[in-house]
Amino acid sequence: MKLATYKDGSRDGQLVVVSRDLSTAHYATGIAGKLQQALDDWGFISPQLQDLYEALNRAGDGASSPSRARHAFPFDPAQCMAPLPRAYQWVDGSAYINHVELVRAARSSEVPQTFYEDPLMYQGGSDDFIGPCDDVVVPSEAFGIDFEAEIAVITGDVAMGTSPEQALDGIRLVLLANDVSLRNLIPAELAKGFGFFQSKPATAFSPVAVTPDELGDAWEGGRLANTLQSSWNGRKVGMCEAGPEMTFHFGQLIAHVCKTRNVRAGSIVGSGTVSNKGVTGANGKTDWPKGYSCIAEKRAIETIQDGKPSTEFMQFGDTIRIEMKGKDGQSIFGAIDQTIVPLKA
Repeated sequence: MKLATYKDGSRDGQLVVVSRDLSTAHYATGIAGKLQQALDDWGFISPQLQDLYEALNRAGDGASSPSRARHAFPFDPAQCMAPLPRAYQWVDGSAYINHVELVRAARSSEVPQTFYEDPLMYQGGSDDFIGPCDDVVVPSEAFGIDFEAEIAVITGDVAMGTSPEQALDGIRLVLLANDVSLRNLIPAELAKGFGFFQSKPATAFSPVAVTPDELGDAWEGGRLANTLQSSWNGRKVGMCEAGPEMTFHFGQLIAHVCKTRNVRAGSIVGSGTVSNKGVTGANGKTDWPKGYSCIAEKRAIETIQDGKPSTEFMQFGDTIRIEMKGKDGQSIFGAIDQTIVPLKA
C-alpha cells in the first residue's frame, strides 16, 4: 500500500491512504490519524489500511465505488508533509561505496578497507523534516548548497543484536529522500571529530511511502533495483541505478544501528547518495553515463579528470526534482520537487 501525510496545520498532519497510481487519496480517519500511530501497532492497523487501499484502487479501476472509499479525493503532492513529519530517529548511511571512493580520490585519499566491511553512518536531525514540495530554506549560498538523492526505509521495532537478514523483516515502508547538505560547512565540522551537525539541515522525503510488497521484484534482499532520477533546474543530471551497486543493503544498515541498542518503530534509515561507477573506454578516459545524485560527486569527478571542480553548488532559485518510476513508467513514490530559497530576515 501507499501512505502519505497531509498538511492540516498541526505538527504531524493527517494520515492518508493513496491509490497505486497516485491519482486519489482517502483519509485514514477511524483507522489511524497519524503514521506513527500505525507504526506503533502495525500488526493490527496495517491490515485495515490495506483494506482501504484495495478499495481505493478498485474504485479507481472503474469498479462500483466501495462504501469504504466513498470519500476519496484527488491526491495533491503539494499538500503533503514528509510521510513522517518528525521521527524518533533519522540515521543516514553511505551504502554506495563508489560515492566514497570518488570523493576520496578527488582529495588523493585512499578508502580504508574497513569502509567495505562496516558501513559509514551518522545520526541526523529528525525533529523537523520538510515535505516533498516545500522550499529548502538556507541562510546563505556561501554554505555550499547540495542535494542528495537517496532511498530510505521506515522501520518497526527491531531488537538489539538483530542480524542483517532478520532486520529486513523490520522494514515497514520504503521512500525517497533529499538529504540536503551544506558542503562548505562540512570540513570544519568533521575536523572537530564529532561528525555532521550544522552542515545537515532539514531532510525532505517523497510524497508517499510504500510497503515493500508494492515494489514487486524490484525489491530484493533489501535493495531497490530501479532508476533514481535527479533533475537540477529542469535538466536531468542523474539516472542512477539504485540496486546493483549498493554495497550494504538495508538489513545491514539497520543491523549496524541496532548492534548496541534497540531500534524503535518510526525510525528512518537512509542509504546515502545513490552512486554508480564510471565506464572506462579504450582510450583510457572514464565517463559516468548514469550521471550523479549529488553535486559533490560531480565536482569530485571533475577534480579527478581536470584537476579542479567546475560545477558550482546550488543558488537561490534553483530547483531539484527527485523521482523513481517503475517498469510501467509510472511514478512509484511521487516526486520530491523543491526550490532553494533564502532565510527571511
